[in-house]
Parts: sequence; C-alpha cells; structure tokens
Amino acid sequence: MQDYIKQLNPSQAEAVLGTEGPSMVLAGAGSGKTRVLTYRIAHLIGNGVSPFNILALTFTNKAAKEMRERIEKILGPQARNTWMGTFHSVFAKILRIEHLKINFPADFTIYDTVDSKNLIKAIVKELALDDKIYKSGVVLSRISTAKNNLISAEKYSNDEHIKQEDKMTAKPRMAEIYTMYQNRMLKSSAMDFDDLLFKTNILLKDQPDVLLKYQHMFKYILVDEYQDTNFSQYVIVKRLAAAHRNLCVVGDDAQSIYSFRGADIGNILSFQKDYPEAQLYKLEQNYRSSKNIVNAANAIIANNKDQIHKTVWTDNGDGEKIKIIKTATDNEEGSFVAKSIFSEKMNSQAQNLEFAILYRTNAQSRSIEEALRKHNIPYKIYGGLSFYQRKEIKELIAYYRLVLNPHDEEALKRVINFPGRGIGKTTIDKVIIAANNNETSMWNIISSPNKYPGIGDSTQSKLAAFVDMINGFHKVIRKFTAYDLGQQIASASGISKEYFTDKTPEGVSRYENIQELLNGLKHFSALQEDEHFEEPTHTLDKFMSDIALLTDADNEKDEDKDKVALMTIHAAKGLEFNHVFIVGMEENLFPSQLSVHSRTELEEERRLFYVALTRAKKTVHLTYAQNRFRYGNVVFSEPSRFIAELNEEYIEKNTNKPVVRVQASSSHSAEFAAPRPVIKSTFVKLSSVVQAKSSSNNSADISEGVDVEHMRFGKGKVISIEGNDANRKATIDFEKHGKKQLLLKFAQLKVIN
Repeated sequence: MQDYIKQLNPSQAEAVLGTEGPSMVLAGAGSGKTRVLTYRIAHLIGNGVSPFNILALTFTNKAAKEMRERIEKILGPQARNTWMGTFHSVFAKILRIEHLKINFPADFTIYDTVDSKNLIKAIVKELALDDKIYKSGVVLSRISTAKNNLISAEKYSNDEHIKQEDKMTAKPRMAEIYTMYQNRMLKSSAMDFDDLLFKTNILLKDQPDVLLKYQHMFKYILVDEYQDTNFSQYVIVKRLAAAHRNLCVVGDDAQSIYSFRGADIGNILSFQKDYPEAQLYKLEQNYRSSKNIVNAANAIIANNKDQIHKTVWTDNGDGEKIKIIKTATDNEEGSFVAKSIFSEKMNSQAQNLEFAILYRTNAQSRSIEEALRKHNIPYKIYGGLSFYQRKEIKELIAYYRLVLNPHDEEALKRVINFPGRGIGKTTIDKVIIAANNNETSMWNIISSPNKYPGIGDSTQSKLAAFVDMINGFHKVIRKFTAYDLGQQIASASGISKEYFTDKTPEGVSRYENIQELLNGLKHFSALQEDEHFEEPTHTLDKFMSDIALLTDADNEKDEDKDKVALMTIHAAKGLEFNHVFIVGMEENLFPSQLSVHSRTELEEERRLFYVALTRAKKTVHLTYAQNRFRYGNVVFSEPSRFIAELNEEYIEKNTNKPVVRVQASSSHSAEFAAPRPVIKSTFVKLSSVVQAKSSSNNSADISEGVDVEHMRFGKGKVISIEGNDANRKATIDFEKHGKKQLLLKFAQLKVIN
C-alpha cells in the first residue's frame, strides 16, 4: 500500500492516512478527491479494517462504481464487500433488509418523478382542484421539501405556519394532497426517492436496536460531495457516525450549487462546529486546469462571503487567457461558438468530445443546436429524456414492476390495457373507485372482481386472464435469470409484438429500444458469478433494484462519446473538458433574475460560475448577446456582473477582434460585484423595434462628447464610438449606472442640447 501513498502529494497523503476521528477534506476543483477517497478506503482495508465495516456514500452510481473498481485493482475482490453507493441505493438496501420494522414488503416499488407526478395528477383530479394551480411539479416539489426537512404528512397538516404559507400561495389543500399521496403509496407498497431517506430517518429514530446495529456495523463512514447533502442526509450521517465518530466528509463549499434540490451549504460550513475535534485537510493543487483558468476562478469565488478559505493553485502552464466575446444576437452567439469549434478541430485535430457548451437554462440550447447542425458538428444534449423515461421502456418496466409488486397501482394503471385487451377506461375507473371505497389496492379488486358490483362477466374474464398472467410470472421470479423472465414478459404481454408490427419510423425506433432493454437484461444476467447455485442469482428483482436508482450520468453510452457536450452548468458538475464555452453571460440570465435579490442567492450563482470555469482544462470562451430572443420577444441585455468581476490579468486583450470585451472602470466593477437591486429586462416586440428606430433620434447625430439621455439608464456622456452603419456602438458613461456599451440602432438615445 505504501507504494500507492508515494503517488500522492503531501496534502493528499495526509488526508488518506488520517483515518481516525472526524475529518473534513476540503477538495478544490480538479484536486484529485476521488483518488483520495479511493486510497483512504484501500488504506483502511489494507490495515485490517473489514470492508463490511466501511460505508462510502456518493451522489451517483457511476462515482461509486469507479471507486470500487479502483479499490479492487489495489486490493482485489475483497473490496466488493464495502458498503458503497449513492445515499438512495444504500438506504434502499437497508430498508429492504429491515422492511418488517417499517411495515413494508421487501419488494417495495420505487417511484420515479413521472410516477409521482401521475399520482398527484390523479389526486388533484379526484379532489376536483384546478390543475393549473395545483401543478404536479409544484406540488411534488413542496412535498419533497417537506420530506427532506423530515416533515411528515401528519406534521405538515398540523402546522399552522405551513398551512398559512399554502394559503398565501393559493394552495390551501396542499396538506390534504400530501396525506392522500402518502396513503396511496403505502397502499401500493411504493416509496419515492425522498421516502428512501425519510423512512430511513424514521427507522433509525424509532428503532434503537436497528440504529445500534448499523452504528456498530459502519465503524468508518465516508461521504463524497458533502456540500450537496440536505437536512435528511445530514441527520442520517450524524446518527450513524455517533458511536465511533470516524466520519470523513469530502467536498468543496465553492461548488455548492444545488440549494433548489434542498442541498444545504451550512452542512459543510458548520462541520467543524458539529465536530470540534475534526481534522481539516485542504487539497489545493489543481491538476486539471491552466494557471489562467485557476487564478481567474479564484478571483471570482473570493467575492463570496460564505466560504471556507483555501487557495487553489496549479503547476500546469499559464495556458491561453480567457476570451470574452460580445455578439449582437443569440443567433450570432451560436454561430460564433460553432465556427470556433470547427476552427479548433481543424487547426489542432481536436475531437468533438473535447468541447462543452454550458448554459444557465435549457432554453438557451436552441440557437446553439441550429448553428452546430449547420456546421455538421455532432452534439449530445445532457439532461434530456433518459433511456428509462421513454414511453415504450416505461411500459415494459411497468410490467416488470407489477410482476415484482402486484400492488403497484401506477404500474397497474399503465399496463392493464396496454397492449389493448378490452379493459376500457370505464372499467378502470370502477376499479379505482372500488379500491378507494374499500381502502384496498386495485390489485385486490381485480383479483376478485365478482365481489364488487358493476363489473360485467366478460370484463371479469379479461381481468382474470390478466391477473393469471401476472401471478404466473410472480411465482417464478427467482427461478429464471432477469433476461429469461424479462423476455417472456415482453412476449406474453404483447409489447414486443405491438412495436414489431408498427413499421412507422417511431414504431421501429421503439421496437429497437425494447430490444436494447432486453440486451441490458442479457448483459446483467451474464454477470452471474457462481454457477454452483441451483437458482440464478441475477434475477429480475435485482435488476429492477439497480435501474430504479439510475441517474442520467449512469446511462451514457459509447456512441455518445465523440460528440460536443451541451448541458446546463448544473449538469456539468464533476465533468471536465479541454475547451469550454460558457454562453449567455448576461445580467438577469446569469446570474438569474430570480437570484439577485439576496446575497445568499447571488453567492450560489457565483459558485455556479466558478463550477463552469473550473470544468475547463485549456481554454474558456465567455459569450454574451446584446439582444436575445426569449419568450417570443427580443430582450435587450447587458453583460453579466460576473464578467466585470474577472481579473483583467487573465483575460485576452485582443482589440483587433470584431467583437471585444466591454471595458469597465474599477468603480463599475465594484458596482457589479456587490448585490444590487434587480434590473428588469426590457421586453420589446419585434414590431416595436422597427417603430422605435424610425421615431428615435438619428444615430448619425450621436458622436463622441455628446450628452445623451437613455430611457432606462438616464443621462450620460458619449465616451467613444466604434463600428459602421447598423453596427455602430457607443460607449457611454451614465451618471448613475457607470459605463455601458450600446448598439445605437436599438438604444433610442436622445441628444441633450
């Protein structure tokens, strides 16, 4: 093991060797935190700690798999016995083991976001509420927030402050929906993602024997990306670590960007208060990026007040300076990015996968995509519809879910009449009403339809055939491999035939996706390691446990590799690319207009910019458009305050380019750096722009030294003029807003005599 220690720098080695007691590894971007986590676990096992006594929690299955494979290379197969995985996968496993303690079957279903939204829509409809007010996404987000703060449906219903908040947002029946939502999932033997943590907290709180069992099992606990943990995760970790206090958290407060998901930066900022004896290790050497990128990122994040101080540095070369590009429109921005990628590929033989285009919102991808297509540059949008969310895959997966758990009502409603078997909507509605009135599951109703009035004989026989099919497969779950049973279900259900006979392009694509899923089952089944078992070990229930917790990052396929990556900055966290384009660097877009009302929100936006910068190894382009087409209107934009915060030392000053960086005085930089009132975007219809051009002062009257007045920025003096004709631009020093550069054909300036 000592040979591996020699591969670490001094700070990394300290973090690996300091295994006893609480510790925090503050890991700057590109500082090798995965290596530290891996070697720390390997070091524990190599020094006699049983792998069964180590719990390592990550935020993606991909990260856990990578760490496990690295440890296996060092220590061999014994590393497989480490409890390692995402929060949700590890605690789903514990809940299945301890299912009797929480009155759930071991084969409970895990609802994804689509399942949860469908259930909420059904509840809203039953309560005759306005689905435009009680939108499923908004309601689910509210319920998720409650669960992540360990607020049960009962507690929610009895909290007057919470109910008052719901009344103020015109959703006074939120508590009722939350209660019905939980009752329906209980009836379906299902949990959503938040329940996996919420019910783990209940288990550990209400069952002292279970808490004691896992406290003594997990003698060493390691948590990756600690800055992204929410309150529910924080409480679980604190409870489990209480006995031995050998807790190691790894993270970077400068990369805390998920507050909208419930992540609490306070967890990492307050770690040393929670554990006063904790050791702090700082990984400050960046192995990823050039000096210019590292130093620019440091200068940006230094503007934040809430942080644990560290100084990231690198031995890499200076590299190219950051380029800031101004364009007139978002279409020109897209064209610039595409041409730049094409040029770089030609000049340096770069591959598509070396480039990433990052944006603040998904809507920004349109103009970028159009430009890339025009230049025949292949690209992939990350964070789009994942494989397991496609309609045909959801349908076959629903059959698998139903075979494992016949009481799963969302799965049952999806497939009871698909492919069509003569069980119509009227019958399904009768079954739902009967289940609700009798406080039982839909499965119990259709298993004995003769006990309930209103379901005819012919329909009863169709229901019986469906029930017999599902029951038949349920009895042999552990008799066949995942592939053998999965293929039989696909055939017997009629799904394979349904899409095979559909020869439209969509039908062919869906049939191919079904076959791809079956290929996945075949690969999973082929992993069976021990042929001495009489029954297969890689069965359908094991496969379903794995895919229920997959993230988009876990679904990437080889054919997606050599493509330019398009994604939001949030989706880019943890990734790295040689060349990064950060587009839409405009005020009220980045930082978001919703995030400039408080220092806390603005600081998260700045951390988001820090994350974007530190994805790059070699080059960074920042682009912004003066006019952007949004929501069917042209929006006049000004450059992001984050541009003004960049240190001039790390920015390319090539004034020969047709587009140049807006020059800002030091006072202007200070204005942009500080939190300030939001500047409302000016939405102008295209027809209004034409009218305004004819009614405003002739731009030819605007010259250097002239005093002017702008409808938004007020009075100012023209400092300089550049460009010709329609592209004439004026730099104006406004009395209250400092220097701005405006395109004269849109500026509507009035000359003051």
